[in-house]
Amino acid sequence: MRTWIFRSPVARAGLAVAVVVAGLTAYWFQPWKLFTDTYVDEALPPPVVTPTATIPVSTPPSPTASASTPRANEVLAAGAFVTHEHETTGSAEIVRLADGRHQLVMRDLRTSNGPDLRVWLTDQPVTRGTAGWRVFDDGRWVELARLKGNKGNQVYELPASVDPRDFRSVSIWCKRFAVSFGAADLTSA
Repeated sequence: MRTWIFRSPVARAGLAVAVVVAGLTAYWFQPWKLFTDTYVDEALPPPVVTPTATIPVSTPPSPTASASTPRANEVLAAGAFVTHEHETTGSAEIVRLADGRHQLVMRDLRTSNGPDLRVWLTDQPVTRGTAGWRVFDDGRWVELARLKGNKGNQVYELPASVDPRDFRSVSIWCKRFAVSFGAADLTSA
């Protein structure tokens, strides 16, 4: 007579528990993301233009012109990404558009894909190495959005309630494991 190991109720229960644990582990860590990339190539704001003096000196300024609204896009702060938990390269800029809105622009971003990646502006300085992996949730931060892709060019709108002067860095933050994949210090331009 043949006996099968899974005929026993204990063996079937053990198998069921193993399948559930494997499923939950796969969901939590999402290891397949280590082998997949999401490319994004969004239209970046036009480059910063330094206006030339084309208006005669004797022409009075327009009554609708405002000293706080630039005539062209203006980079307020910029920095290069450094690696934290996963190798990360590229650059980040805070751009004030001619219409007064602010955007975070990430150029040539390259990082690993992850299970729950977010884009955070933070008030924390960027520290290289493992010491910088977990500092960004220690102070003030604002989540702009889920990371659109782990490679390429991308643009994120800053809410009108966010003053970019209150933040000094941007982090690609893994919310599930509370760790930075990479971050960039935003230095005034």
